[in-house]
Amino acid sequence: MSTGAPLRLGYGTNGLADLRLDDALALLADLGYDGVGLTLDHMHLDPLAPGLAARTTALAARLAGLGLSVTVETGARYVLDPRRKHGPSLLDPDPDDRGRRVDLLLRAVRVAADLGAHAVHCFSGVLPRGADEESAWKRLTETLAPVLDAAEASGVPLAIEPEPGHLLADLAGFHRLRRLLGDPPALGLTLDIGHCQCLEPRPPADCVREAAPWLRHVQIEDMRRGVHEHLSFGEGEIDFPPVLAALAATGYRGLTVVELPRHSHAGPRYAEHSLSFLRRAEAAAGATAGAAADATARAAAGATTAAPAAVTTTSAATATEGNTP
Repeated sequence: MSTGAPLRLGYGTNGLADLRLDDALALLADLGYDGVGLTLDHMHLDPLAPGLAARTTALAARLAGLGLSVTVETGARYVLDPRRKHGPSLLDPDPDDRGRRVDLLLRAVRVAADLGAHAVHCFSGVLPRGADEESAWKRLTETLAPVLDAAEASGVPLAIEPEPGHLLADLAGFHRLRRLLGDPPALGLTLDIGHCQCLEPRPPADCVREAAPWLRHVQIEDMRRGVHEHLSFGEGEIDFPPVLAALAATGYRGLTVVELPRHSHAGPRYAEHSLSFLRRAEAAAGATAGAAADATARAAAGATTAAPAAVTTTSAATATEGNTP
């Protein structure tokens, strides 16, 4: 593991939905988190309520006072439609509905810029019933265009998340979108470590290394293979020290945000447990990497000291015999 600064850990407000935003921020600062994954929702910086700019300015001051960094997330379940989870999406057949999602993302970009956030998160949405994939990919690229323009102008990357069950469901989907758009600089990746365990063909640590050039935001939780259920750490199958070592090795310095959106009923307890677990896993990763580095150094030193034996006046056979226990 890199000997540089430790990973910068955050906790998602969608896992603290029963707390007022100010109380949630104070809790995370008190626990020792580096930042927060702020989901724009009706209870936390409602993006559709009046006075968004003024409320954002006040929030920026509060975050600075607490020493918390922030990333802006847009995965609120019913912020746009009280009847459709995550609806409308960027893929909706109705252009007006797609426009509502675009408007939310444009608001999120402005909020992120005003907060000094390191990224804005989004996802594609599920393939609409009756739609074909080719048309859906075309629609996704067209719908994202104004958001990417705004992100580039603001200097805040748009980090799209592969989401199980969505059109863009995995890393292969991210690369498909990237190529279709011509690899725009404003497009980055939100990598969810649990999702890697759930459905990617390679282990999560390998996914981190593969994603490194495009990594703009990271979400983390435990998960089991083939089951898209966000679990508290220790309840799933992920071996976290190698994952955290891989993250550190990439040089990624954005937030790594705990994503437990169904755990608000005991949010403060899960926030405390998550930070403790991840710091222990990070320490274990460092110890393992340090031991491996020491072993490599000893092996190199041994090879260096052994080399002169071949050029002494002692025969190779004698030298070998003399080194035999």
